[in-house]
Amino acid sequence: MKIFKFIVSKIFLRKAILGIGIMLLLLMANYITFTAARSILSTFQGYQETKYVNQEGVYIANLDPNSHIDMSIVGENGTQAVYDYLNSSFKYAFYTDGFIVSVPNGDDMKISLGYMNEQYYRLNEFELSQGTDLDFDYQLGGEIPVLIGKGLSKTYPVGATIEMEESVLGRPLTLKVQGVLKQNAYHSNFYALNSKAYYNFSILFPVNEEFINHANMDIKFNGLMDIILLDTSKEEIADLSEVIKDNLGLSFNFFSQKENYDYFNEYYLHSLKIIFITTFILLIVITCLSVWNALVSVRLMLKDFTINLLVGLSYSKLKRIFYGYFGMLSFVNVALIATFTAFNRYGCWLRKDATFATYGLFGLIGMDWLALLLVVVSDIVIGIIVVESMLWKIKKVPISLGVLQ
Repeated sequence: MKIFKFIVSKIFLRKAILGIGIMLLLLMANYITFTAARSILSTFQGYQETKYVNQEGVYIANLDPNSHIDMSIVGENGTQAVYDYLNSSFKYAFYTDGFIVSVPNGDDMKISLGYMNEQYYRLNEFELSQGTDLDFDYQLGGEIPVLIGKGLSKTYPVGATIEMEESVLGRPLTLKVQGVLKQNAYHSNFYALNSKAYYNFSILFPVNEEFINHANMDIKFNGLMDIILLDTSKEEIADLSEVIKDNLGLSFNFFSQKENYDYFNEYYLHSLKIIFITTFILLIVITCLSVWNALVSVRLMLKDFTINLLVGLSYSKLKRIFYGYFGMLSFVNVALIATFTAFNRYGCWLRKDATFATYGLFGLIGMDWLALLLVVVSDIVIGIIVVESMLWKIKKVPISLGVLQ
């Protein structure tokens, strides 16, 4: 331990400001690497999840940003007329988020609601940890089968009922838990693939035609914003656009998911390139500064070095000390990043944020651990370059070489 402290203090921290500066730069580079890696992993998950809509004849609705919503024109009758036309002319997948509601549960979390029709459910292939597939053939007068997130499963196991006093149908509802989604189930945004909402504290409602006909206008109107048209053509979509324009006074765009990908890549890939270039430059600067600092320190402390070499220091022991130092530095950086990330995720629980609350080992989910692994790999590469450069320099110093031989 004494020789370890000597080497660290006399080489790596000989110039305290430079040594501390290198540590801070490495921490910054590690965090940027972690953020970029996690964003890439989240984007990859988004691509994997949305590939079901990236098919010929599938188009996704999107309100034209230049179209002004006039609620004096948008009404119940006009909205229902659009759905009547959809039901008679199209096969479509419907999903929309509902309000955040208070439902008693063991974690005292606010609960998010989601509404989807059978086409959307089949397209997404929801994975369940318990229970059976959702049933869309039900009557509004009885119990409505629902899926719940993992976080609600202790309070409401499969077969349990949930009473809701307020609903989009304008009356109390009795829900029956038919299945539990797998832990950390999520859905990604069609236009921002690296953004996702988690279902751990969600209730998913099956929507059939009767449900749509009796639901309030908010759900029906919001559902139009991201409605997915299946097995259709540009000509048929043009007719639907006219129906929406005539009944709601709004202009809708309908894009394929390929076009949504292009839109996403246009701004995201540019940002990602900047992050990668910044990270790469930082890593190069850190490596060069570390090597230069170490080599200068070796040259300045030749006398002290020689004394320690005379009392038993060897190349192998010296290498272990150098790698031990970089290993310790990397461990501290990774621990800080992991702690910061876990604290941010835990913050969602403190805020009772149902949309982003997740489960994971020490608070971190799979993509966090993979991103941390990439940070460790980058630190190993930097450590190897610095340590081997230092040993090469020491071997080149005649007095050191002579003593070691």
